[in-house]
Amino acid sequence: EKGYETGEHAPGLKLGGCGAYKAAHHIIKTHAKVWHSYNNTWRREQRGMVGISLTSGWGEPVDPHSQTDRDAAERYIQFHLGWFANPIYRGDYPEVMKNYVGKKSAQQGLGTSRLPTFSVQEKTYIKGTSDFLGIGHFTTRYVLQKNFPFLQVSSYHTDRDLAELVDPSWPAPGPKWLYSVPWGFRRLLNFIKTQYGNPLIYVTENGVSETVQCPQLCDEWRIQYLKGYINEILKALNDGVNVKGYTAWSLLDKFEWNKGFSERFGLYHIDFKNKDKPRYPKASVDYYKKIISANGFPNPREVMS
Repeated sequence: EKGYETGEHAPGLKLGGCGAYKAAHHIIKTHAKVWHSYNNTWRREQRGMVGISLTSGWGEPVDPHSQTDRDAAERYIQFHLGWFANPIYRGDYPEVMKNYVGKKSAQQGLGTSRLPTFSVQEKTYIKGTSDFLGIGHFTTRYVLQKNFPFLQVSSYHTDRDLAELVDPSWPAPGPKWLYSVPWGFRRLLNFIKTQYGNPLIYVTENGVSETVQCPQLCDEWRIQYLKGYINEILKALNDGVNVKGYTAWSLLDKFEWNKGFSERFGLYHIDFKNKDKPRYPKASVDYYKKIISANGFPNPREVMS
């Protein structure tokens, strides 16, 4: 969407209303071809797995008793995660995506939907092409219905007819989009379990950045973020969600899209101005080490002998 619709990221194309859908369509078909290639050629010998990693927030209805808000929150997830996961696990784009993009396309006087279609053969070829689902997750939004008049320039965002809100009490230690809302992760994981037949899940990205450098490397907010989100994954495991592994994002400060080196997700601070790029552990390193060594949260009452 940022690469092919808004042009914020490379390759910088501004193909409003259709570019993102076309790019995603090719990604999904290419992913399926790679999976089949591995399945037919290498799996018997290597016994490896091929999956896909998808990043998604969670959408919570502003009013859980309002059907329109619940429907809007459902669209939020289907236009994020379902856009890619539904073809792979269920054989086609989510019905709500097809309906909304198709309806908006017709209102614009277009003969066909801006959302491409899969042939019957393609649906069969794509369905089931994932041995595991990688999930990147960072934050949550409250969602409510918002109608966009069809005279506006079409876009992925206006196709969904929804607005996103945040709770001002949510901690926001890093960039303006990343609020710490741990409970949303458990709900997202349970949604995946219900929608896609409880697939094997690896959490491939989960973490928080800082926009202001802490000279003492005292990233207490990152410790609280990791604690909250990992705890919700443990709750999801108790719910029966098939989470197999977790990766904190990220080990080192690195180059973050169009934010460059200014946005730091790392557990280790990197001095980018020094030609040797020395690495310094932040406080979160020691905390995360304890979680790893205990394979869970250490018992604060346990006495080390």
